[in-house]
Amino acid sequence: MTRIINLTLFISGLFIFYSFTSKSPENLTTTDLKWYTFEEAVEASKKNPKKMMIDIYTPWCGWCKKMDKTSFVDPKVTAYLNEHFYAVKLDAEMKEDVLFNQHKFEFRVDAGRRGIHTLAYSLLEGKMSYPSIVYMDEKMQRILISPGYKDGKDLLKELKFTGEEKYNVMKWEEYRKMQ
Repeated sequence: MTRIINLTLFISGLFIFYSFTSKSPENLTTTDLKWYTFEEAVEASKKNPKKMMIDIYTPWCGWCKKMDKTSFVDPKVTAYLNEHFYAVKLDAEMKEDVLFNQHKFEFRVDAGRRGIHTLAYSLLEGKMSYPSIVYMDEKMQRILISPGYKDGKDLLKELKFTGEEKYNVMKWEEYRKMQ
């Protein structure tokens, strides 16, 4: 009789444990965020057009690292990004050249304190701030420049603004106040 009670308690305990640790339906679509280089995203967009979300960072930026550890691992953010965007990581101080629209972008040691990659400079219109996110449409036209750290909730709001093309009917400031 003691064995039956112990077995029943054990099975009940397992049931309770797994009911609290199983994934909820909203997390079932969660996957790791697929990061692209700028060139990979441009090529992929030629075959399957999507918007681009370009995370412009530097290796020494503390807020950039915090976004990587929090915002870019948020299940809702990763699911939305993977479905609607090509997510690009762009080191604003990388040394490799990038060819885009028949123009060679390169690292310039004579710019900034540590040097600047001219693609990052161009995308940010010279307003170098890290982290910054640049959103581009399927035609590689800039939609929005968004400087500064964003938590998962605020980042998802921006993603929906650009992903659902709300920018065609209102300014970001208006949309942000509505949400």
